[in-house]
Amino acid sequence: MTSLLEAHDVLLLDLDGTLFRGATPIPGAVEMIARSARDGHQIGYLTNNGSRSPREVAAHLTRLGFEADESEVVTSGQAAGRLLAERLPAGASVLVIGTEDLRQEVRGVGLNVTDTAEDADAVVQGHSPETAWPLLAEGCLAIRAGALWVACNVDTTLPTERGELPGNGSMVAALRTATGAEPLVAGKPEPWLYTEAVRRTGARRALMIGDRLDTDMAGAHAAGLPSLAVLTGVSGPGEMLRAVESERPTYIGADLRALDEDIETVSAVAAPPWKVTVEGAELVLSGDGTSGPYDEVAALRGLCGVHWARGGGAVTVRAGDGAAAEALLALGLSAD
Repeated sequence: MTSLLEAHDVLLLDLDGTLFRGATPIPGAVEMIARSARDGHQIGYLTNNGSRSPREVAAHLTRLGFEADESEVVTSGQAAGRLLAERLPAGASVLVIGTEDLRQEVRGVGLNVTDTAEDADAVVQGHSPETAWPLLAEGCLAIRAGALWVACNVDTTLPTERGELPGNGSMVAALRTATGAEPLVAGKPEPWLYTEAVRRTGARRALMIGDRLDTDMAGAHAAGLPSLAVLTGVSGPGEMLRAVESERPTYIGADLRALDEDIETVSAVAAPPWKVTVEGAELVLSGDGTSGPYDEVAALRGLCGVHWARGGGAVTVRAGDGAAAEALLALGLSAD
């Protein structure tokens, strides 16, 4: 047996919803990451938030119990800096709409920072609660004049203890409306954050792990990386089953402990010990006649395998026996 962990040399990890929820680590996550590192696997902590420095992200992870170093953190701000450096000559001037940390990322790749549109060869836009109209106006003028425009991410909202607040994508939308232009996006679901993480880690067999189909899995697809979707965050079983092809994970697990499972067993299209049949427009889930035990995540994999092969989309699932009824109820796929 080859485990999913043994088949890869680098783990690229989403944070919220994959490693922790708010201020609470997800069960098994701290231990799994620590053991993976001890076994020689490199770890990459990926975040779409370009407003915080790698040191701040690593400090937050350390407070939660993860043995994280700032060198293991890859932010969309770093990916944005790489995008700019690949497209601009050394010493070019960049108008930064964002935090001081983002300004430092720009300087770190050999570019200069400016505050005026007239001097700007490019505009980079990341989240900052201090962003005000005058700076957006400078960005608008620079973009209209032909400056390269890079956004760290286009997340429309930002989760806080008070609820969802406007994220960088909402501010990007303001400049999109004002200029009619479209930015290059450094963060998920575009591939640049992933390719930057692979470059930094020297990965040969990287695995992306996350909880969101529309960002984590879509970005892995765009970067050509295999992915593990965990059921600890945003995207649930129903979304997995209905996922469009560009957002389907390679593997599905209940949580990070799926890394210890056999690579064939944890495949997103593996069925045993379940049987899935098609009856009209319905999928019918049943046990395979053995004594089990029957794992509901394995049931989800089996359902995905059959449904995705048929093209995917909306579908109704029905239980063919008692074990299937219990599994569908646990997955939230029961019609009852």
